[in-house]
Amino acid sequence: MTKQLEIQKLKVEKDAVILAHYYVRPEVQEIADCIGDSYFLSRKAVEMPNRTIVFCGVSFMGESAKLLNPDKTVLMPDADADCPMAHMVTEETVKKARQQYEDLAVVCYINSTAEIKSWSDVSVTSANAVRIVRNLPNKNILFIPDRNLAHFVARNVPEKNFIYNEGYCPIHENMRETEIRELKERHPEAKVLVHPECTGKILELADYVGSTSGIIDFAKDSADKAFIIGTESGVRYALEQARKDAVFYFPETEPVCTDMKKITLDKIIDVLKNGSHEVKMDNGHADEAAKRTLTRMLELAR
Repeated sequence: MTKQLEIQKLKVEKDAVILAHYYVRPEVQEIADCIGDSYFLSRKAVEMPNRTIVFCGVSFMGESAKLLNPDKTVLMPDADADCPMAHMVTEETVKKARQQYEDLAVVCYINSTAEIKSWSDVSVTSANAVRIVRNLPNKNILFIPDRNLAHFVARNVPEKNFIYNEGYCPIHENMRETEIRELKERHPEAKVLVHPECTGKILELADYVGSTSGIIDFAKDSADKAFIIGTESGVRYALEQARKDAVFYFPETEPVCTDMKKITLDKIIDVLKNGSHEVKMDNGHADEAAKRTLTRMLELAR
């Protein structure tokens, strides 16, 4: 029996659904029931009726799925798959801002731990951050933890006053402007599509800035047949599935999230067989506060 068939068999036995982020390995995306970005997968975790969720992503995603589905079993194929940015803010930063600004909303990028969400008022994703922030009644916005996404949102919602935190995604932060420029010179016909976690210098070179799903949708709907992609290279699989007639160029220093790539078919089989790496939350006050940020996001994003 192939690994793929074994996974299908185990899914039926365990009443499990497999959710996979665009950044995981292609063979993992191939066997997933749902592939998407953080917002799409958060929504799917709530909508799917299965009693077990196998979340092929990093730790904050598993936490979010468990917060939204406390009665379901959430399994992570690799317990060590983590997101560095998810930890890049301190409670002191949040408390200081709340003391300084009376009319403050703490807006937390979903790429953050449950503890950080518990300090916040609402969660957002790169797909819905602009819309949600624009519609908040608050004038002052502390956006945590990602500074690059915060600056992108601020440019699109100039009527708000932003307070910035110094967190960042290492994969997007370290993308080289020179390599994007070189690709543009070699392929002048190609549209440049980048993620707002990139630095401002990269965003200035873009024809389109948006979430991972937004990048895929842009390429799918475009009449162009060449694209320069400024985000994690795992998205290549979905792009090539959406546009078999197009070519996609990535920076020479390939942007790879090694944590996302830790997830393998063997690890998925293990968690389905043994129920290992189950996400546990204590359902205390902090978890309830974190859950409120996610449910508010889902409500505001509708």
